[in-house]
Amino acid sequence: MAKILKPGKVALITRGRFAGKKIVILQNVDQGTKSHPFGHAIVAGVERYPLKVTKSMGAKRIAKRSRVKPFVRVVNYNHLMPTRYALELDNLKNLVNAETFKEPSQRSAAKKTVKKTFEEKYQTGKSAWFFTPLRF
Repeated sequence: MAKILKPGKVALITRGRFAGKKIVILQNVDQGTKSHPFGHAIVAGVERYPLKVTKSMGAKRIAKRSRVKPFVRVVNYNHLMPTRYALELDNLKNLVNAETFKEPSQRSAAKKTVKKTFEEKYQTGKSAWFFTPLRF
């Protein structure tokens, strides 16, 4: 059977606090670890999506509305729904690992890096679907 949940794949979280949010898989652990004894993935996602921007808005207002609030988590495979989309985030794949979650300062540093990367991706306008909230 082919692996669907690979690094770079976009998925949706189906349960918990971030249910319905889009994430990108950074690293997957099929066998589990001692702290997480189940198949899981280390993911980065969008907690708060950027707001709509129009032509008549000033630069300051556009900058404020273009902000992205990210999150970094370990998520069980059972709580992920894969999509057909992929997002290339080469600089994030080796940044976040299991050791990142042990120290709060490392976790916040990882979130800042993810935020910067997501905002750069959003400004290019290529992965527009990833930065729009789900509507259902």
